[in-house]
Amino acid sequence: MDKTGIRRMEKEIWGRKLAIETGRVAKQADGAVTVQYGDTMIFASAVASKDPVEGQDFFPLTVDYREKAYAAGKIPGGYFKREGRPSEKEILSARLTDRPLRPLFPEGYFNEVQIMVMALSYDQENDPDVLGIIGASTALMLSSIPYNTPIAAVRVGRVDGQLVAFPTSNQLESSDMNIVLAGTKDSIVMVEGGSKEVSEADMLAALDFGHQQLKLVVGMIEDLVREVGKPKATVAPPEIDSNLVQRVEELAKKRIFDANKIHDKAGREAEIGKIAEEVLAALAEEFPEQEAKVEKILGEIEQADLRRAVVEEKRRADGRGPADIRPVSCQIGFLPRTHGSALFTRGQTQSLAAVTLGTKIDEQKIDALEGESYKSYMLHYNFPPFSVGEVRPLRGPGRREIGHGALAERAIEPVIPAEGSFPYTIRIVSDILESNGSSSMATVCSGSLSLMDAGVPIKAPVAGIAMGLIKEGEKVVILSDILGVEDHLGDMDFKVTGTRQGITAFQMDLKTAGITLDIMGKALEQAKTGRLHILDVMEATISKPKPELSPYAPRIITIKIKPDRIGEVIGPGGKNIRAIVEQTGAKIDIEDDGTVLIASVDGAAGEAAKNIILGMVEEPEIGRIYEGKVRRIAAFGAFVEILPGTDGLIHISELDTKRVARVEDVLKLGDTVTVKVIGIDPEGKVRLSRKAVLEGSRLSEARK
Repeated sequence: MDKTGIRRMEKEIWGRKLAIETGRVAKQADGAVTVQYGDTMIFASAVASKDPVEGQDFFPLTVDYREKAYAAGKIPGGYFKREGRPSEKEILSARLTDRPLRPLFPEGYFNEVQIMVMALSYDQENDPDVLGIIGASTALMLSSIPYNTPIAAVRVGRVDGQLVAFPTSNQLESSDMNIVLAGTKDSIVMVEGGSKEVSEADMLAALDFGHQQLKLVVGMIEDLVREVGKPKATVAPPEIDSNLVQRVEELAKKRIFDANKIHDKAGREAEIGKIAEEVLAALAEEFPEQEAKVEKILGEIEQADLRRAVVEEKRRADGRGPADIRPVSCQIGFLPRTHGSALFTRGQTQSLAAVTLGTKIDEQKIDALEGESYKSYMLHYNFPPFSVGEVRPLRGPGRREIGHGALAERAIEPVIPAEGSFPYTIRIVSDILESNGSSSMATVCSGSLSLMDAGVPIKAPVAGIAMGLIKEGEKVVILSDILGVEDHLGDMDFKVTGTRQGITAFQMDLKTAGITLDIMGKALEQAKTGRLHILDVMEATISKPKPELSPYAPRIITIKIKPDRIGEVIGPGGKNIRAIVEQTGAKIDIEDDGTVLIASVDGAAGEAAKNIILGMVEEPEIGRIYEGKVRRIAAFGAFVEILPGTDGLIHISELDTKRVARVEDVLKLGDTVTVKVIGIDPEGKVRLSRKAVLEGSRLSEARK
């Protein structure tokens, strides 16, 4: 550390320098750092409130991630020209930081903690999101906040069969993996990413590789903390009144054990709620103002029994065995007027997916640090309150909905046809109608089914499954197709999607230490078995895309014109193209390279628009016969328009088979005449002949 209090750690990692610095900026925060990799730099701060939140029974952590437009030398768009509400990318990056950190705070710590990550510089190669996780972890470790487990993160790609740490944006374009891992020195705690149908063994190898790389960064954080870390605040363990625990157990333990044997979610929850209500009433006088503690003890009894039943009896909350999948049913064409739809039900989780096919005009414009881009494939996930029997206001998609939608979108993306072969904008909407765990995986299944119902030529159907895990000492039980309660009480939430060929998306959150790669490998294999079972049920409903699009979907015709003729089609101020749209009702989009996309639900209207455009840009061919209109007469011949905007000259000598003294003796202004193209000079001037047409007609008559 220098005289100013600045301390900087640097290490060469995968050909670029990673630098973590503290003591230069934001000195009033509890912990603050900058992290730089290449020329990408982020700032991260951690601040905790001085006192715990009164009456709080959950940890109030807030993580915000923001990308500054100046980081990429840009000025924000919009009227106000400043950064506004967070983009989906920023929300997903905030979740990526939140998920590995939240489980590592000590139990009983209820002070508000706010982590802020800002992308300050972006070099167009290294995504700042992974650096944000590293920065947030370091800021917490350097602060007095009672957070004691350093984690780091790494992005892993695979280019030409070789695993790559911290791949650049260019490398990711040719990579068949894009996975972010976060972990401690001992284990992985979070994974998020997608892949192009890779095998379980390859995925496991990528996880092992990534963990080895992030250990290097954890070492840097530990070195920095040893030098400049602040003493940690202590957290008093939650007080346990043994008399209260004993009384709650006397009144409720056996009843909760019996309630846990009720397989139906609503029935079990109703009985647990009844028990809680009666116990609270019975203890209100003996233990006044202890409602929160009573409810906590009841929850611990319920959780301990459910975990015991899994580990000792291999019996789950709904009566299934560890590897059993809930009953699955599929229905396509559920909605009569959408372009494609599917209803997917697995146990008490149900997703309704609808596909809409649009044109180039419907693409989503993305304004990100790396520049503007357009999305022609989107998946949106909605989780209305009625799906879990709740009442709450609707205020737009929350972070959870955006995260689940992004996972499902990423899962299906590898099978979406290339834009060149299927020039449609595709939007899938999944509305969760009922939920008891794994609703994002139900979305993957319903989305895949709805695409096939719509006739979208996807490469293969995709299914998803959520896995769980219960670990008690050395005993480990892996659970397939977990329920909501198993997600809450378990030690792992592990989502895997894929085709029969391999994995397309992967998400994992661990809540306990000691989950080895061997355990993860077994979970991946069990997930594969479950995924293939679900694919069997899906393919019994529809095994491949319908051969025809819905009659309500637009038909898109693609033609190519010379770029220098685009202006002729558009016309002055768009006059020509507006006229075509008004005449035919078709939608028309023209790209800079001369690609013309014509969309219309009515096939005849699309063909009509196509023929008009082709007529406008058609170029004359030598030897071809055209019917044209006389536009001008001169002493030496007549000028005839044979194509829109294209005139040719019939010289007086080519007007007839006999000698013509005056052009007006044969043609008048406005006459329609059949002519043959007999020549085009280097400057593009067209020579026409009426005589050649007459001679050809006489020759044909003679042959007859």
